[in-house]
Amino acid sequence: MIQPTDCAMNNPEVKKLIRKYDYLFWYTPEQEKENISLDMLVENILNYGDMDAIKNLFETLGLQKTAEIFFNATGRKKGNYFPEIHNLFTLYFKKHV
Repeated sequence: MIQPTDCAMNNPEVKKLIRKYDYLFWYTPEQEKENISLDMLVENILNYGDMDAIKNLFETLGLQKTAEIFFNATGRKKGNYFPEIHNLFTLYFKKHV
């Protein structure tokens, strides 16, 4: 699990997760995929990933960190999440974090 001070650009665990699910970042140039923000990582995996991708996200970032990123990003621009995804993970994180 990543530490609070780690960021997407220098964390090998996050880079591994991005490589594993790189097809979820189809619009990001190949050479820039490993440098995406944690906001984009969480958003794309929750919006487009399957259950294995979501499970791997939680294992890599931790449920608490994922929830923090989700709620901070939804406050910033909640329109980036599909309405059903936003509702589901709002309920899920409020219950489990």
